[in-house]
Amino acid sequence: MAQHIGIVACSAPGAALCYETLCVEGQELMGRRLAHPEVSMHGMPFSDYLRGIESGDWDAVAELMLTSARKLAGAGADFCISPDNTIHQAFPRVAAESPLPWLHIADAVGDEAAAQGYKRLGILGTRFLMEGPVYGERLGRRSIDTATPPRNERERINEIIFTELVYANFTDASRRWFGEAIGRLAAAGCDAVVLGCTEIPLLVTPESSPLPTLDSTRLLARAALRRAVA
Repeated sequence: MAQHIGIVACSAPGAALCYETLCVEGQELMGRRLAHPEVSMHGMPFSDYLRGIESGDWDAVAELMLTSARKLAGAGADFCISPDNTIHQAFPRVAAESPLPWLHIADAVGDEAAAQGYKRLGILGTRFLMEGPVYGERLGRRSIDTATPPRNERERINEIIFTELVYANFTDASRRWFGEAIGRLAAAGCDAVVLGCTEIPLLVTPESSPLPTLDSTRLLARAALRRAVA
């Protein structure tokens, strides 16, 4: 029997992509057409998360994640994942108090980066993620360096995420702008780029990126599938 995966949802398009990946790619690991592990998903209001994120109240963010984890435990989940990168800044408290074990999204990305031999990753995501410790700490343990765009570009990326992507609005203009920003990361010595907002992979494809992409949403879902069927 495969383990039951619990998804702690935050923004809708990213959570939906994570769920879709689990369901679509599960059959390859389970060896049966349209098979996938049992999946439950719970999400507190995104507005509540934003209030904690924007005020820097990571204890409030952790409590929202823990509320979902407790409900998923009650639904029978064996472990949790969250396809939202930014809220992982609250992960230390969540891991200490959660009724269920978790997979960390930056570990899923770091494992793939190490397997591909990447040494310097550009990090794209919300301003809070790019300026926070989530990826620097986890990738540093693997001797992988990180870089982020300059401040004005971080602000623009953050604006696109919160005014377009979380509403599932994906425009050609924003796709071109992201491609240009990734090109500048390549010129700064990055050998791959982390799509560290769960909606960015819905905008930036491997074909449109000047650098190899590390799709945090799908990489986390695949790590969860491997754990569930191990």
